[in-house]
Amino acid sequence: HLQLVESGGGLVQSGGSLRLSCAASGDTSDDYFIAWFRRAPGKEREGVSCISSNGSHTNYHESVKGRFTISRDNAKNTGYLQMNSLKPEDTAVYYCAADYGHYCSDLPYEYDYWGQGTQVTVSS
Repeated sequence: HLQLVESGGGLVQSGGSLRLSCAASGDTSDDYFIAWFRRAPGKEREGVSCISSNGSHTNYHESVKGRFTISRDNAKNTGYLQMNSLKPEDTAVYYCAADYGHYCSDLPYEYDYWGQGTQVTVSS
């Protein structure tokens, strides 16, 4: 099992940056992929980005391409989401998710382990 804890959310002005972190604990010895999802008020949860277990493969939602960068440090069992050029429409609760395996997915049902979420608010 994995336990995930997100941090790094907050309030930022449009055009600003934030970096989210996702610290994994528990059974981290097996390969696991990581993803970031978000849920904005009144909207469905959507996949933002994901990264494979060794970091060789990444995927991004079209709306964040060129602005967000996903990464991971396996020595620290931590994943990151660097968010630049933030827009008010990026406002949402951001969730870290993970599951065992190599290649990641943008489908929520592929993930058994979830963090508690961190609020990101972008003011105009």
